[in-house]
Amino acid sequence: MKIKATKLFNEFLHSEQASGIILLVFTIAALAIANSPLGEPTIHWFHTKFFGLSIEHWVNDALMSVFFLLVGLELEREIYAGELSDIRNAILPICAAIGGLLVPAAIHFSICNGTIYQRGAGIPMATDIAFSLGVLSLVSSRVPFSLKVFLTALAIVDDLGAILVIAVFYTKSLSMGYLAGAMAVFAGLCLLNRLKVNAIWVYLLGGIAMWYCMLHSGVHATISGVLLAFALPFRDGGESSPSYRLQHWLHSPVAFVILPVFAIVNTCIRIESDWLAGLSQPNSIGIFLGLVVGKPVGILLSCWLAIKLKLCTLPDEVNVSHLVGAGLLAGIGFTMSIFVSLLAFEDAALINNSQVVVLIASAFAAIIGLGWFFLFVPKKSSMELNVE
Repeated sequence: MKIKATKLFNEFLHSEQASGIILLVFTIAALAIANSPLGEPTIHWFHTKFFGLSIEHWVNDALMSVFFLLVGLELEREIYAGELSDIRNAILPICAAIGGLLVPAAIHFSICNGTIYQRGAGIPMATDIAFSLGVLSLVSSRVPFSLKVFLTALAIVDDLGAILVIAVFYTKSLSMGYLAGAMAVFAGLCLLNRLKVNAIWVYLLGGIAMWYCMLHSGVHATISGVLLAFALPFRDGGESSPSYRLQHWLHSPVAFVILPVFAIVNTCIRIESDWLAGLSQPNSIGIFLGLVVGKPVGILLSCWLAIKLKLCTLPDEVNVSHLVGAGLLAGIGFTMSIFVSLLAFEDAALINNSQVVVLIASAFAAIIGLGWFFLFVPKKSSMELNVE
């Protein structure tokens, strides 16, 4: 199965790889600050309100909407001009993403069903694009480019699934008036698209209005980012199209500002003296097993089934060992897992504990994934490296 990569995809890939390393640095810094004398005043400052929302909410509801806008734009490009544009190429990462969503959720739900923790079933479902690609870049000499494309497509579809889960299962109450307003704005933007309006600022203003309505609707405001992405004109996908220009502009701000700020705000976690006891909670076990075991098992089983039914084939130069390694790295949850934990629970201690487990599980998945590539996947020959 042939893999084609666009210029914009390469920009997205490289920005996400660099962002993964920066995220790691900021996460370590946030943990250090939280557990120093500066921890309490810093966390208190994150709860300071501006224009009705705390800094934490501005980051998680507003800045993350921009992150989801970028994910939506890349998903749109993948559908129209990338890996997902050919149904034969699209089936494998889509099946992998579905398996990687359902099995972790099923593991968590089976452990926590009937308890106060069952709302956390969505926490281990998503793969962090930046971290997984950042870790994969550490073993670039052992993986073909087609595996990077596969993992990127998997993570993007995976994020779309997580977004749908947020919209369906983590909406506590609905304001039909505001929801109708958001949908009306979305419909208006789609109409402008059909009328060949290409001015990006028009869509951004509409996106802000849609975000405001979504924020007050009860549906999480970040959903507006994905809707805006699909309302923006794609046209022929060329460098002059509004979709291309906005995605190109967003790569650096998202990778080097928005995601690091998200990491600082949401991983500024105080590690209490009894944190080890929290690891034995059903929720913690469900998150850990969901990410570390459920992700690779779900991805491998769904890929095996899709190939067995002759729905698709492996990408060029990708073998089963590559697929196992990618499945293990897909257990790096971080951004979306931490994000869902904020929506799943209201108790601060439970949210903190969930985030600590996400960090531990993600680190575990990264170490196991790297170990797999170093032990079981040989380096490519110098000729193969020169070809790329």
